[in-house]
Amino acid sequence: MATSAPLVRVGVAVFVLASKNEDRENPRFLVGRRKGSHGAGTMALPGGHIEFGEETEECAARELLEETGLKVTDIRFLTATNDFMPDDTKHYITLFHVCVRENDDDEPQLLEPDKCESWEWITWNDLLGWIQTSQNKSAENDDLKHKIFIPLLNIAKQRPGVRPTDV
Repeated sequence: MATSAPLVRVGVAVFVLASKNEDRENPRFLVGRRKGSHGAGTMALPGGHIEFGEETEECAARELLEETGLKVTDIRFLTATNDFMPDDTKHYITLFHVCVRENDDDEPQLLEPDKCESWEWITWNDLLGWIQTSQNKSAENDDLKHKIFIPLLNIAKQRPGVRPTDV
């Protein structure tokens, strides 16, 4: 029996802006610490796999509601990254979207505790600082407080200058 080649999959990642009036250069957005799957222990955006026949914006809204309970509006496509993860034998094309909460006072809930440890609001500069710190440490260093999931690393690497407020 022939072994099939690994597949390239499509993922959707979502920048949920903290408000409709975020600083264009240093917006605040939601991240969580992954758990129970590839990239466990890394900081990532909410998101997941697109379902057959689903629009990417529908996927973004569905995944956010399932993971955080947040209802969002104004979902827009931002960019895409090519995310090869040889250690996990995974390869994704990640479609990044941006949106805002319907109500700026709504806070994320931890609705899938088997997939995410916690949610927190960070700034774009926080993310860039975490990436810089990770690049300054050896790849084997497990002491990093904020390891970053490869798609989120790649948005800074493959799309320099892009900000979640660019759409």
